[in-house]
Amino acid sequence: MKNKNLWVIPAIFFLIACAVNLYGCVLNNLTVERYVKGALMPLLALTGITWLAQREFNVRTAATLLLAQLLGWAGDSLLMGDGFVWFVSGIGSFLLGHVCYLIIFSRTLKGLRPLAAIIAAVVIIGILFGMVKAIGISGALLVPMMVYGAALLTISLCGLCGICRKKAPSRGVWWMVLCGGLIFLFSDGLIALRTFGEAHFALRGFTIMSTYLVAQSLLCAAAVRIAVADKK
Repeated sequence: MKNKNLWVIPAIFFLIACAVNLYGCVLNNLTVERYVKGALMPLLALTGITWLAQREFNVRTAATLLLAQLLGWAGDSLLMGDGFVWFVSGIGSFLLGHVCYLIIFSRTLKGLRPLAAIIAAVVIIGILFGMVKAIGISGALLVPMMVYGAALLTISLCGLCGICRKKAPSRGVWWMVLCGGLIFLFSDGLIALRTFGEAHFALRGFTIMSTYLVAQSLLCAAAVRIAVADKK
């Protein structure tokens, strides 16, 4: 009989890495913070894959999740660099990762009525317009950042549709998707404030990283549940 609790081992290492990274954020010590940052997404991915390995799952969904985590790792690594090129490259990598998540979660949008789709699009555009105006994003980065934010809000929309339409595998999974997308947007909004505006408050780095890790964990947990629900 397969031991279905093996995933706990990489999960423990993931939590340890999170604790070390967040401790570095509290101390505002970049050396400590970045020492384990590159291991965060690989350990989260390993946790998810180990959980799946003890069960029947859909290979395509699992591979898409693994790619999303790989792109998250690339984004983390690139954003540790200084300068505009590193920032854009990191954000681009994360955007591709969000597209992978959308591939997994977008099933809830199928059959959405045109009026509901239009209302959702207007709401998303309105939220994003308000955010970019408040943060002060303009120029060449305005459209790319709008697209980036739209991807995260669409992930949340997938979760909301899953909850309202009672889509398989369960409402709990879609709550993870909804909250994961919104928390991710909050975390990245703080990064945008730090980059383009004046976001000076206590534990800024801790808040950004802690919400980011929660968001990635929620989306990963939802994706593995969907992979098992899909099976073959």
